[in-house]
Amino acid sequence: MTTLSSSQRLVVAVAVLASFVAFLDGTVVTVALPAISRELGGGITTQQWVVDAYLITLSALILLAGSLSDAYGRIAVLRAGLIGFGVASIAVAAAPEPLVLVVARAVQGAAGALLVPSSLALISAAMRGEVRSRAIGVWTAFTTIAQLAGPLLGGLFTDYLSWRLVFLINIVPIAVTLVLLGRLHLAEQPRDVRVDWLSGVLCALGFGGVVFALIEQPNLGWASPAIWISGIAGVALFIAFLLRQRVGDGSVRSPLLPLSLFRVRNFSWGNGATLFVYAALALNGFVVGVYLQQGAGLGATAAGLASLPMSILMILLSSRIGTWAGRLGPRPFMTAGPLLMAAGALWLLTVTVPFDYWWQVLPAMILMGLGLSVTVAPLTAAILGSVDERRSGIASAVNNAVSRAAGLLIVAALSTIVGGTLDLAGFHSAAVVTAVLMALGGVVSWIGIRRPDPELAQPR
Repeated sequence: MTTLSSSQRLVVAVAVLASFVAFLDGTVVTVALPAISRELGGGITTQQWVVDAYLITLSALILLAGSLSDAYGRIAVLRAGLIGFGVASIAVAAAPEPLVLVVARAVQGAAGALLVPSSLALISAAMRGEVRSRAIGVWTAFTTIAQLAGPLLGGLFTDYLSWRLVFLINIVPIAVTLVLLGRLHLAEQPRDVRVDWLSGVLCALGFGGVVFALIEQPNLGWASPAIWISGIAGVALFIAFLLRQRVGDGSVRSPLLPLSLFRVRNFSWGNGATLFVYAALALNGFVVGVYLQQGAGLGATAAGLASLPMSILMILLSSRIGTWAGRLGPRPFMTAGPLLMAAGALWLLTVTVPFDYWWQVLPAMILMGLGLSVTVAPLTAAILGSVDERRSGIASAVNNAVSRAAGLLIVAALSTIVGGTLDLAGFHSAAVVTAVLMALGGVVSWIGIRRPDPELAQPR
């Protein structure tokens, strides 16, 4: 089995911890929303923006963050992101009223955008071949656990301590990561890269406008000027961003999103698979978490525990799967994994009244966990392994932006998918849509993914 050296283990530890805080904070808040609303007021509007302010800035700024990582170095960007995230977390925990809370969450998202591309780029810069695949497997296991365990931790802290402490969970890993970062001596070659700030503004405002329209449309309606103006302006700005990148391949020295990346087969098809798989994961996570509380009558902590089998399987399997994918290539894993998850989603059609977790949900969680373990590390390795180290930061940022955009869009369409109400029939409809999306992810992977170019696996 491929092993990691001590310096490589330090790189993985830094990458895991840095990404862990960003992924955890995206999910840990969900079950704390009722307690936040009770204390600070604002009702459903406050609850929505506590979640959405974080996701919008994280999604909209992640491309710019990838470019900053390539321009100024992974370690410097990671350090800035960690400090910003820690300060924002303290501000969230101390927020006296909803507006302060929402603004602090938006700052958290912006700082989180600096963490994920830089952490994966560290791994890509320090390792190659099977070693990199194994390291990405370890990274995948722990960062996915952060997403899956978030609702459980949030439920425990909310039920037995305080919702404010939910946002201070990250302070210890942030401090540890900053210490480890000081011990990390990774040679970073100077990069002659100019950050395209105008493109960053166009991307952030364009994406933010579209997401705002999708999120607020159920509250205000499509006829509201705030909705259709922000939606149209967002689309126009995002088109302007893409046109600038198209021109930028020739005239702008360092475009924020080099469109030439999408001429790389595994990069373009891998991001296509990401779109379907992560849309399905976001839909499944939201619907299962809410239905188990509102439909099946479980408490917040019990609903969080329902996904524990997925976390356990990720811990046990992701590193080994990453190693196997490095030897055999990512295609069979990226095909089989989503199909397993599709089978798990279809198993949820057995959920009925009376509710029985052990026979109706647990088998589905096991299938989903197995499929997720088989999919995520090979998917990440296929995309990062398709580009050279100099572009690893922006490649990681694009992939993360695609995954988060997929989740935001599918959740925005939730009302249409479930027929307006998340009752048993709506739950079953969401399970079918999840299965279809997962199956499409597997088909896209089988059609498009190939073994990585051996030349990109060599040190440069």
